[in-house]
Amino acid sequence: MKYEEFNLSKNSDSLLPVIVQDSVTLKVLMLGYMDKEAYDKTVETGLVTFFSRSRQSLWIKGETSGNYLHVKAMYPDCDADTLLIMAAPDGPTCHRGTTACFDTPEEEGFIRSLQALVQQRHCEMPVGSYTTHLFTKGVKKIAQKVGEETAETVIEAVDGNRDNYIYEVSDLIYHLTVLNEQMGVSLQDIEKELESRHK
Repeated sequence: MKYEEFNLSKNSDSLLPVIVQDSVTLKVLMLGYMDKEAYDKTVETGLVTFFSRSRQSLWIKGETSGNYLHVKAMYPDCDADTLLIMAAPDGPTCHRGTTACFDTPEEEGFIRSLQALVQQRHCEMPVGSYTTHLFTKGVKKIAQKVGEETAETVIEAVDGNRDNYIYEVSDLIYHLTVLNEQMGVSLQDIEKELESRHK
């Protein structure tokens, strides 16, 4: 979508409000504004670039801190007067050193963060990592661990011990996340399948 196609007539300063969301955890990171130059530069470079209203100049997010926001996808809203950017942050987004400018709970979206960490382990294969060990053993070993953790989860569910159940189901989700990565399957793939069933 071109900048000229946005409906900015009702905005007094004719700037486009932009919400940035973490593409993995889905945590809302910040709000900024773009003029045409900032929008075009964002599209061209893949780095979120804003128009700073206080400095009246272009501002590449992270140009000072190194905490860039890498664009993964961009979505205009239904009225075409606001933009949502899904981005991969290089580090904390807020100038306070926090993940986001909004103080929502850090636990939000942790399973997606776990997926991202498992993907990183699969790519880097660090020595001494249990996740690396599982990937080295291959799909049969990982699948076996998922089976073992499933059985232990069922046992704790039948016994009715809530704390033990939480412990075992956490093990199950971790090993299932590793198996998903080994199979080239993401949470997004699973969500699409569940959504299609819901429809």
